[in-house]
Amino acid sequence: MRVLALALALLVAACAAPPSEGTRTGPRRDTLDGIARDYVGLILEIGEHEDGYVDAYYGPPEWREAAKANLRTLPQLAEEATGLTARLNAISTDGQDAAIVQRRKYLLAHVSAAGARVRMLSGERMSFADEAEALFGIRPELRPLSSFDPVLAQIDALVPGEGSLTDRVTEFRSHYVIPRDRLQSVMDAAIAECRRRTLVHIPLPSNESFTLAFVGDKPWSGYNYYQGNSASKIEINADFPIYTERAIDLGCHEGYPGHHVYNALLERTFVRERGWMEMSVYPLFSPMSFVAEGSANYGIDLAFPGDEATRFEREVLFPLAGLDPATAEKKAQLGALTRQLARAEYTIADAYLVGRIDRDTAIEQLMKYSLADRAKATQRLRFIDTYRSYIINYGLGRDVVQAWVERRGGNHWDGMETLLSSQILPTDLQ
Repeated sequence: MRVLALALALLVAACAAPPSEGTRTGPRRDTLDGIARDYVGLILEIGEHEDGYVDAYYGPPEWREAAKANLRTLPQLAEEATGLTARLNAISTDGQDAAIVQRRKYLLAHVSAAGARVRMLSGERMSFADEAEALFGIRPELRPLSSFDPVLAQIDALVPGEGSLTDRVTEFRSHYVIPRDRLQSVMDAAIAECRRRTLVHIPLPSNESFTLAFVGDKPWSGYNYYQGNSASKIEINADFPIYTERAIDLGCHEGYPGHHVYNALLERTFVRERGWMEMSVYPLFSPMSFVAEGSANYGIDLAFPGDEATRFEREVLFPLAGLDPATAEKKAQLGALTRQLARAEYTIADAYLVGRIDRDTAIEQLMKYSLADRAKATQRLRFIDTYRSYIINYGLGRDVVQAWVERRGGNHWDGMETLLSSQILPTDLQ
């Protein structure tokens, strides 16, 4: 009798409860907003298993606390990713506008990348190209190192002399190292000019801001830690020489129109204006990074087209750094040729990460094909050890973003703003 009475009470309570979303008698209807909330929780929990996985988060603080308090195991997170994919596939976007269709597609891609990262944290190993495709949504071409030798021959002719080509290039570039006591003023000037040129074309939130700090003992040369509310903390690794052109690169890449602008526009467009909470979290190993790094690198050329970077160095940065601008044009030629070597490290990383070459061989190959001295090549290998296939996002990302923007025609800054304010995926750029 007690069981019967309890069942009857539950039935009465159920009938008295308010109807669930969807139909009055059917199950609760799933929504993209609900899935987005659970996606954010998944990313935050993965971030508790892997330091640095969550590159930025500016959603509700209680969501982060919940992720810490109710942390699931990696197998459970793998199941969650599979479940989110099934839920997304069950949602129909027929008749919806293009933004909603793209939102579902974006969430599917990012849940897939999150699932791949969980599998990697659980011990799964993939080839370099498979890993890059699983995490970033695009498959890199791995060219033989010999295909880069003609570029090395051109550099050899540009910088003749005795000794190895790497030594000659290192000696030539040493004349453009920013003295440590002038680094702050040079970086301030470079970032200010990057910002000025960006604001002419892209309106930013009135409260946007950043802080700049010099640090050491890092595997990277620069990093933007987006804080939310249109604010960034930019850190520059001062362990190694910073050249005058690198000041421009870092100012654009980490700041304007790079990572700082990208994050500020995403926060404004999606989190503040639409309430699409999936954009309140930035998982580092995701298709977001291909767009972020690619647009940040392309932003350098966009802000300083043609010889404008060389002219700005000669007229502003060289005097601030106390350097002789006599061979600035030759330095620019060297930079353009060196850029053509960028994808050589994909082939080196592929061989190194699966054990086909050892650490010393990888360093030697990086020295040869990035024209870096041993200390810098060793630091770059440290980056590859830490971030693995993430390296495709720089060179390949820049080339794919540039091609997409310039195919659109018109004002390239308009295309850049569209990209930075969107849920466009790497596959959409191809």
